[in-house]
Amino acid sequence: MEQTSAKLVNDAIRAMVYEVSVNPKPGLVDPVSSGPHPDMDVFLFIDSALSLHHYFEQSVDLGMNFTATDLTLMFKKLRTFGIEAEKTMFKATNGVNTHKGAVFSLGVLTCAEAYRIKHPQLDLTTIVKRMLKGLTASDYDIEKLHAKPVEQLTAGEKEFLRYGIKGIRGEAEAGYPTVMQIGVPALKKSQGTTMQRLLDTFMHIVAQTEDTNLIKRAGRHDVVEEAHQQAKRYLELGGTQTQAGRDYLARLNQEYLLNNYSLGGSADLLILTIFIGLRQGILRPEAMQSEGMI
Repeated sequence: MEQTSAKLVNDAIRAMVYEVSVNPKPGLVDPVSSGPHPDMDVFLFIDSALSLHHYFEQSVDLGMNFTATDLTLMFKKLRTFGIEAEKTMFKATNGVNTHKGAVFSLGVLTCAEAYRIKHPQLDLTTIVKRMLKGLTASDYDIEKLHAKPVEQLTAGEKEFLRYGIKGIRGEAEAGYPTVMQIGVPALKKSQGTTMQRLLDTFMHIVAQTEDTNLIKRAGRHDVVEEAHQQAKRYLELGGTQTQAGRDYLARLNQEYLLNNYSLGGSADLLILTIFIGLRQGILRPEAMQSEGMI
């Protein structure tokens, strides 16, 4: 069981490192470019990921040893760990937000996966739903939000009030359907090197995601549909399997840089997809040794 726990923690960290290694990802940091994030680089992301090792140990230990029937209590405890993990992350990055989304979502998945190992009669989606039941109603209480000074509202709270978007909380409460129904199936069907597979999987996610980071950067909601159409066009062209697809992605990467757009929400969903891919054997770390780049 100790080896199982260690593997779970390592898969979580590996998922974060894999994600930042993939390039070119429009609107995101990779080893080649900081993209529209001049305060970040790939080394900062690696430092951030490694700083969260203890947090994922806590998440896994919680899932392995939780005995109550109300899984919302497990999530409540996990959140207290997450608050401290964010502080640790910000200390490692000198205040730069590299993995706040992953602290929340990857913490949930590692804890849920650990619980599933001890309760194999339950699937991961069911566990996550039970953990997060009532999350959006609690976090996005309309009366409380309207009573809050505007300057104190988070970006997610502002987008909920303006557009009705539940963001990652809604995705999580629903059991991460974008990951389970879009990301993981796309990863299973993907071909080529790990780099190619993760790029194409990422764009499948972009094509279906209401990315709140993108909305925040653009300052408008209709940018979501534009991103969906761009991602679908890339996939229609053959993605990384064709020169036309690769050329289109390069142009898209430059366009996002010029517009200062970020796909941070989609990046977090890619991390979760990679984590599940590693857990299910869809991605094999050792395969990287014999693969080239696109």
